[in-house]
Amino acid sequence: MIKDRAGEPGRHQARVAERHRRNEDGSKGARACTDRSGAAVAAQSVASVRVNRWVILAGYALLTACTQWLWLAYAPITTQTHQIMRVSEGAVGDLAGIFPFVYVILALPAGRWLDARFGRALGLGAVLTATGGLLRLAGPSSFGWALAGQFVTATGQPFVLNSITKVAGRYFPPAERTAAVSIGSVSLFAGILAAVLSGGPLLHAGDLRLLLWVQAAVAVVAAVWVLAAVRAPAAFPGDPSVAVSLRWLRGDRFMWILAGLLFVGMGVFNAVATWLDSILTHLGHGGASGYLIALMTVGGIVGGALLPGIVARRNQRRGMLEIAVAVTAVAFAVIAAVHDPVLGGVVLFAVGFFLLAGLPVVLDWSELYAGPERAGGAAGFLLLSGNLGGVVLVLIIQVAIGNPYVSLGALSIASLAGLALATRLPTGSAAAAYQGGSP
Repeated sequence: MIKDRAGEPGRHQARVAERHRRNEDGSKGARACTDRSGAAVAAQSVASVRVNRWVILAGYALLTACTQWLWLAYAPITTQTHQIMRVSEGAVGDLAGIFPFVYVILALPAGRWLDARFGRALGLGAVLTATGGLLRLAGPSSFGWALAGQFVTATGQPFVLNSITKVAGRYFPPAERTAAVSIGSVSLFAGILAAVLSGGPLLHAGDLRLLLWVQAAVAVVAAVWVLAAVRAPAAFPGDPSVAVSLRWLRGDRFMWILAGLLFVGMGVFNAVATWLDSILTHLGHGGASGYLIALMTVGGIVGGALLPGIVARRNQRRGMLEIAVAVTAVAFAVIAAVHDPVLGGVVLFAVGFFLLAGLPVVLDWSELYAGPERAGGAAGFLLLSGNLGGVVLVLIIQVAIGNPYVSLGALSIASLAGLALATRLPTGSAAAAYQGGSP
């Protein structure tokens, strides 16, 4: 009996140990089941994103178009707006002019935040875009409310536009990213075209309130769409170990050349959109400027949809960019020599087809070079340069606007400077080395 009782504690400890072992095995099994369940849910979410990637891109493209539509809301109806608001035409012009200045300030911080916290940064851009559109409705005929709404929208614009390559990199496989970047870029031109074509008809159909209501409604729909889309996990999240600092851009020759090309390209487009009416007025065809700008924008939409994929497959990005700036230089020389609106429409369509299509080509090349982890910062740097070019070239042409030949000559010279930059880009096998990531 003593022996049995002496062995009982040992048997009891053995039973307790056995129960602990079974419980631990059960816990491990539960954890393993939970891990497998979580992995399955994550895999299912990623699979859903890959299926719905075009829906995500469509919402983003609509939001991108809205930023341009709101930006140029008052530009096609400047004369009527200054009468309604009882301010000068110059003040109405300032409602669009604040956008490039705000972009220059926020482009790099916005790009860095997009690389670090994509969903929050793009979501903020969507909210600001819609809020800016709604603010203007507080006083449709008030310049103060218009200025407040434009400033809020301008603040959100860098977060939206810098996301073009990030959206492509996060949700699309490499083979489809060029097409995704092209769609995001073309939506910019579609928004500009919508502003040019809808401003007058909406104003005449109702009043300024109707125009602002339509724009605000579409902006709210786009913002809600994007806010729902950014909740989806990235199908291609990239390498989380890559630093998101912007210091790599300081001495990167390739990125600076691309930035110089966008400085010229976007600068020339902004200068033409701003001063073409004055230039053609001196040449006796001022009434044709609106149609010619629309033709150039349509050319950009067509070229942006067709060219980037073709040049990417053939590794001919440098050649396409050289052609773009060369055609632009020749086009303005032709307009100066032959004062025919029909011929002007043809050459400006060609300018849009090649020059505006250069934007998605440059952005796509930058994403390949920088990688998806740094795409936001790279896009911010490039678009900062483009907006800065818009400010500088608009001011240069303003100085020479009294002489249309000097103005057109300045645009041709700027395009030739772009050609000099394009010849410094890599080509052939050397260009392929710039598709595998930055050093």
